[in-house]
Amino acid sequence: MQNSLNRRSFLKLVSFFSMAATTGAIFSCEQTENLATLGLGRIDVHHHILPPDYIAAMKRIGKNVIGGAEIPNWSIQNSLSVMDNYKIAAAITSMPFLYLGDLPLSADFARRCNDFSARLVSDHPKRFGSFAVLPLPDVEASLREIEHALDKLKLDGIVLPTNVGGYYLGAPEFDELFSELNRRKEIVFIHPIDPPRECFSDLKLPTSLIEFVFDTTRAIANLIYSGTLERCPDIQFIVSHAGGTVPYLAWRISLLQYKWEMKKKVPQGVINYLKYLYYDTALSASPYALRSLQELVDPSHILFGSDYPFAPDLLTSVSIKGLKNYDGFDEQALKAIDHGNALKLFPRLRL
Repeated sequence: MQNSLNRRSFLKLVSFFSMAATTGAIFSCEQTENLATLGLGRIDVHHHILPPDYIAAMKRIGKNVIGGAEIPNWSIQNSLSVMDNYKIAAAITSMPFLYLGDLPLSADFARRCNDFSARLVSDHPKRFGSFAVLPLPDVEASLREIEHALDKLKLDGIVLPTNVGGYYLGAPEFDELFSELNRRKEIVFIHPIDPPRECFSDLKLPTSLIEFVFDTTRAIANLIYSGTLERCPDIQFIVSHAGGTVPYLAWRISLLQYKWEMKKKVPQGVINYLKYLYYDTALSASPYALRSLQELVDPSHILFGSDYPFAPDLLTSVSIKGLKNYDGFDEQALKAIDHGNALKLFPRLRL
């Protein structure tokens, strides 16, 4: 019997790379609202939604996988059930970046996705927040969508992919976009996507397994050495998956600052820019990642993230246990990571 259970658990973990599982709720929505009131509920800053328009757009361009994983089933009720099950009082939602190959079509798609997110937040104001998607690579349309999403819809920030058509965040093509986000003192969530074709290896592995963490590392390094972080000090960045490989490679990444032509780009020193960023724990709540992350940043810059539904609910459980069992955080730090740090970024979620 035990072997059978272990096998089923293993198969559920494997399903992360092919499909997401769903779960029933243990706590009612009312009970979870009470948990939030008591300050006990988690806030998940890495929680994906896949509305019907998004799925239809995926089918239109013949895409049925993201990062090597099949698109999971998703519904509002499934999200709420998983949140209730794991005492997640609120989630800041985002959609994986999707360019439809046509600029006007992508602008319309982004508008419909953001309108959906706004309705979700309106229907569940204390359960959901949302990062707005932008119709990149069209910067002018993206600036218009920022105005619509933040000023009219009152969404909670912006989600940006690590690269757009091979142009990484920090590329001069995006300078006007970052200047506007800095003027607004905006929160920006950075999420990895597949790297450009020339960066692909011939490994027969899902890109989400290896390539995503390196693409996050590329984007962060480019934001630093392009001078974007120095020019845009008022943007509050949240980076996925504990920063990819950044904590482990931080010292190595910093070595370029000693070249004379780079010094003016990073006058505060690379490590200081890395310490300024926020890092989520999605698929990273293990001592291997957390020890390195903790050496780089204070716990006040670490946020809980689940990566649901691309990571099935079983991995949400594993992440929560990983944080609880990690010996580097005391009770105060765990509370800050669970919800306290996120509430400072998203104060409207306070009840």
